Amino acid sequence: MKNLNALALSISALGALATFLALGPLGGVFLIWAAFVAWGAFFAFGADLAALQKLVVCGIFGAFVAWLVAVLILAVPLAGTLGLPLWAALAVGAGVVVVVLAANIPALATIPATVFGFAASFAYLLQTPDVLKLDVLLSASLKNSLIIISISLVIGALFGLLSARWGAAMTEKQAAV
Repeated sequence: MKNLNALALSISALGALATFLALGPLGGVFLIWAAFVAWGAFFAFGADLAALQKLVVCGIFGAFVAWLVAVLILAVPLAGTLGLPLWAALAVGAGVVVVVLAANIPALATIPATVFGFAASFAYLLQTPDVLKLDVLLSASLKNSLIIISISLVIGALFGLLSARWGAAMTEKQAAV
């Protein structure tokens, strides 16, 4: 079987399973859209164990920086003085400086993966207004962006690895025949 056909089968089957799990028995444990972002990134970064490592480490780091920025925005009362748009812009700008400069550390050098974690966190926070609260951000619940985005990125990366390996196995079986 051609590699692209094998990947189409493995990704579609596992994508259906991931969607079922996210909307069914594991609803609220991980976000399917964030998992799909990580899944695509896994393939963009090389679809191997090194890609998995980069994505998980940098993606979670990005989620952490975004979480820290959100806590800063809510905990430091500069929104009243500067206005929320300006205060949030300054805080996000500072977070982005941290993201880019952290790339001096080899384990955090995959800036796009860090940005995916950062962006997914703010997407979740801004589209789910009831979680953009300091008490939620400081909780150990699955509503906390740091926790749910990190879990979602890891699950997506693992589904990427599974789909790549399953696709490769289908290709190898066909070649052996």
